[in-house]
Amino acid sequence: CFAYSEKCFSCSYRCDDFVVNDTKLGLVQKVREHLQNLENSAFPSDRHRKRKLLENSSLNSKLLKVNGSTTALCATGLRNLGNTCFMNAILQSLSNIQQFCCYFKELPAVELRNGKTAGRRTYHTRSQGDNNVSLVEEFRKTLCALWQGSQTAFSPESLFYVVWKIMPNFRGYQQQDAHEFMRYLLDHLHLELQGGFNGVSRSVILQESSNLSASNKCCINGASTVVTAIFGGILQNEVNCLICGTESRKFDPFLDLSLDIPSQFRNKRTKNQESGPMCTLRDCLRSFTDLEELDETELYMCHKCKKKQKSTKKFWIQKLPKVLCLHLKRFHWTAYLRNKVDTYVEFPLRGLDMKCYLLEPENIGPESCLYDLVAVVVHHGSGVGSGHYTAYAAHEGRWFHFNDSTVTLTDEETVGKAKAYILFYVERQAKPGAEKL
Repeated sequence: CFAYSEKCFSCSYRCDDFVVNDTKLGLVQKVREHLQNLENSAFPSDRHRKRKLLENSSLNSKLLKVNGSTTALCATGLRNLGNTCFMNAILQSLSNIQQFCCYFKELPAVELRNGKTAGRRTYHTRSQGDNNVSLVEEFRKTLCALWQGSQTAFSPESLFYVVWKIMPNFRGYQQQDAHEFMRYLLDHLHLELQGGFNGVSRSVILQESSNLSASNKCCINGASTVVTAIFGGILQNEVNCLICGTESRKFDPFLDLSLDIPSQFRNKRTKNQESGPMCTLRDCLRSFTDLEELDETELYMCHKCKKKQKSTKKFWIQKLPKVLCLHLKRFHWTAYLRNKVDTYVEFPLRGLDMKCYLLEPENIGPESCLYDLVAVVVHHGSGVGSGHYTAYAAHEGRWFHFNDSTVTLTDEETVGKAKAYILFYVERQAKPGAEKL
């Protein structure tokens, strides 16, 4: 209705600005202007809702069908900053080790205590100078950004900046070894936590770490922290002189075990050859702990013989960690190149029994020797300086595949077929009321 003082097009505005004697053309022009004003001012809430829908479209795309019902995929990917898949795979794996991850997420945020910013919670940025970088803080922020479901991918550039500052080996954008990065990361987190963090006294941090494992005695480079409390184990290294029989025992702390893939499983077979026995994780563990005669380049200095002699070596596990990290040695040096061992190694998803590798298994409860898989890092490609890293990890009973920014649900069968590079096993908790043997 274009009548004076009547509502037009069922809107809530009255056309009081129209003049009765306007020409038809002028009236049409005024109607157009009036409708434009309505669009710009009368429906801001509608436009706001439309904008919110667009903003949330990426989140809505993360809704999946699981068991016939719709569920939100809360996992967050990590953006690749330029061949940083090695870092992303390790971060995603560590983020799914619940006890380790929760410790860092519950740490207080960094506070700058100077004048204007006193008492305000702020974070390290590149503009604050090199003296303010904190690996623990950036690691904490990265873990907090994952599993919130508020974004499809998080950019860990602040963490990568700190890595560049304190780990010169990882500067640049060339491909790096994921296992080497993990060891550097854990070692530097351990050292920084020992020195105190974010105004929290060193004694408080050490007390919190000791609460994680009152019986933990594995200390690497000083006092225990959450790193050694979760990943720390102890090896007993026995060396026997083959000449006089003198035995030497040494206890070595470890954060992970590097396992050789036995040589009999390394040969690639053609289609016409019969398939040989499949290599298993137990084969690798057995190779690591079996009695070994040291070669000429590793002669043992016998204190009784007063000279280097032929000897044998054997490892026992004196103390198992809460999280058992197993690194399969897939890269080895030949005369000129560093080649990859592409052998598939079968590994259990549940119930990895470590009792037969213990020094004193009779003193350990049966549940304390069983481990369940929580994460797997996989290297795709033929060489350490190339290829791509991804990770599989279990979260709240579901398995996810983390491929940089992309996160997808997967199943146990797919995980079990992966050519694992690093395996993370979590100690199975004893059932309440169960008696320890």
